[in-house]
Amino acid sequence: MTVATLSQLRLDNSFAALPAAFYTRLAPQPLTAPRLLHANEQAAALIGLSSDALQSDEFLRVFSGQQPLPGGQTLAAVYSGHQFGVWAGQLGDGRAHLLGEVAGPRGNWELQLKGAGMTPYSRMGDGRAVLRSSVREYLAGEAMHGLGIPTTRALALVVSDDPVMRETVETAAIVTRMSPSFVRFGSFEHWSSRRQPDELRILADYVIDKFYPECREPRPGDAPGADGALLRMLAEVTRRTAELMAGWQAVGFCHGVMNTDNMSILGLTLDYGPYGFMDTFRLDHICNHSDSEGRYAWNRQPSVALWNLYRLGGSLHALVPDVEALRGVLDSYESVFTRAFHRRMAAKLGLRDWRADDEALLDDLLRLMHDQRADFTLAFRRLADAVRGRPQGFQDLFIDRDAALAWFERLAARHAQDGAAGDAQARAAGMDAVNPLYVLRNHLAEQAIRAAKAGDAGEIDTLLALLRNPCVEQPGREAYAALPPDWAGGIEVSCSS
Repeated sequence: MTVATLSQLRLDNSFAALPAAFYTRLAPQPLTAPRLLHANEQAAALIGLSSDALQSDEFLRVFSGQQPLPGGQTLAAVYSGHQFGVWAGQLGDGRAHLLGEVAGPRGNWELQLKGAGMTPYSRMGDGRAVLRSSVREYLAGEAMHGLGIPTTRALALVVSDDPVMRETVETAAIVTRMSPSFVRFGSFEHWSSRRQPDELRILADYVIDKFYPECREPRPGDAPGADGALLRMLAEVTRRTAELMAGWQAVGFCHGVMNTDNMSILGLTLDYGPYGFMDTFRLDHICNHSDSEGRYAWNRQPSVALWNLYRLGGSLHALVPDVEALRGVLDSYESVFTRAFHRRMAAKLGLRDWRADDEALLDDLLRLMHDQRADFTLAFRRLADAVRGRPQGFQDLFIDRDAALAWFERLAARHAQDGAAGDAQARAAGMDAVNPLYVLRNHLAEQAIRAAKAGDAGEIDTLLALLRNPCVEQPGREAYAALPPDWAGGIEVSCSS
């Protein structure tokens, strides 16, 4: 069932029902002469909002910060965290305003304005977001959703001519983000670091009761009472985070700022800043120009996620005295990640299941791609054509074509051992179904940004159509699946993105 106006939405506002210490209530700072650049009909459907409502004056007023969401309780949340491995102390929603929580037809979604002005947690920031970063975030959630990777979504993109200073003067924008919750690992670190166990318990109870109610049910051998529920919650967060990392790695996605305050307690991809989908594959690819030490390189992301989980587990130690029990839960991460990653990579390689000696086959491919600077997305996509008997396109991605063919012959021999997976055509079709043809490469996002600066949202529409079905070839869109142009190598994204 859809509704035509925002005032007809059913609001819950569960986070706003927490004690006042968890947030500050304040109104956004609206943009001057705002314009709706784009609205996401698929995201609107998640909260039961009709497409007609997206074009209303009320929609623009609410999502440009001019008026509150009807029935909502606008606030900015407080949290803390480790940034680049260093304790940063209190952080919080420095440029985000949570408008409210909508009870949609398929679950609840919090609506948050990013770029709506300063809050008590802005520190040295101006509370604004620029058009460049807002377009990137707006597209990123839909790209990840299309790839089947858990993520926040985006509802609306509002722009203005208001100037914002970054490296240069840019124009302002507000992106409306959607998530079942914006609670982070850093939300727990905040109360633990302040030695406030009562607030920590309130937050944990809220997260368990709202999002992990099954964790209230003990299992044989579990710790009794509240300790058991907290350990089961940590186990589920650990599992979801491990699965998320496997998804990122399998599509060549780099987050860029895996700080603990950017890690979702629900295992979602959260806070798209200097992210990137790899073009040329590098095992140690760094997508964030600000990451001078390479802490968040592609090959380090799984281990960083575990490091972050240990910070979460350390926060829960204030409530769960049994250190070994906490460590035992966290020790499950590696096996969950490995199984999930191998499952995804087996599908990408056209294997029915994963065998121990497949590790060497995959490692040799990744090393070959790294050494010869092959394109990550196209290398896996063109494997299906090689399986169909046309290996030339796969070989073309490598300087040493013979080495590429030799590796593929090893894969073909492995396929021959795996006959139950079907014939070559069926195997190739299965590979095409999991290896995307279209990903949100930096130069594609840049083209959308340039068009948006001219007031043209057509490139956003085109990208959304491709990214929502990234494995399905669309005739006439060959340029979106091609190797990046030379100028793409000059694109840099940083923490200001």
